[in-house]
Amino acid sequence: MAQSKNTKALWIALVILVIGVGFLFLPIRQWVLPLQDEIRNLGPIAPLVVVIGYVVLTVLLIPGSVLTLIAGGVFGLWKGLVVVVIGANIGALCSFLLARTFLRARVSSWAAENPRFASMDRAIGREGFKVMLLSRLSPVFPFTLLNYFLGLTNVGLGSYVMANLIGMLPGSFLYVYLGATARQALIGGSNLILTLIGLGATIAVVMVVTRAARNAMTQIEVESGAPAGLNASEAQ
Repeated sequence: MAQSKNTKALWIALVILVIGVGFLFLPIRQWVLPLQDEIRNLGPIAPLVVVIGYVVLTVLLIPGSVLTLIAGGVFGLWKGLVVVVIGANIGALCSFLLARTFLRARVSSWAAENPRFASMDRAIGREGFKVMLLSRLSPVFPFTLLNYFLGLTNVGLGSYVMANLIGMLPGSFLYVYLGATARQALIGGSNLILTLIGLGATIAVVMVVTRAARNAMTQIEVESGAPAGLNASEAQ
């Protein structure tokens, strides 16, 4: 356990170091701000364009983390969160429905190659909404892939939509907050210290929620006969 915590701490430190080096030596201002400005210049249709982009990325199994960060920079925290949540949920629903219809055979072949899915499927059969919510918060599989996998289960459409909506809020909030904070830092906005304190608090809360969900999901998988030694996949 101690080794796992030390490894996680090293990874966090490495990520912070990479970001710091990027700000120092890469022309991030010249890359990011013009793109955000281009989206902002779209005017009233800018949120719609980002939503459509999110849907396309999700269906194509492409992580939307970068687009989430951009949305935070373009629209700010709360409007950016709304845009991201709408786009991510519509994209997740499209993937879910495709797995239940046109792509069922293809997704079934993906699931057959992943032994962890079988235990999750059995757990969903017993506690559908709870397991789906925990799988979003943990997460057990990458967000884009999980959308397709859940389409193979017997979970109801309403439960799927609600679990998605609630389960993706902590992670989406964190990424949008990061995007909004990054833009404020780049343009030299006021109250940056308070924003950074809020960001640190958000990271701490998300880590606590994720750890609790992962522990609960691990227990459910053990009870469902999950193969030993499998590790959770990384999310967007």
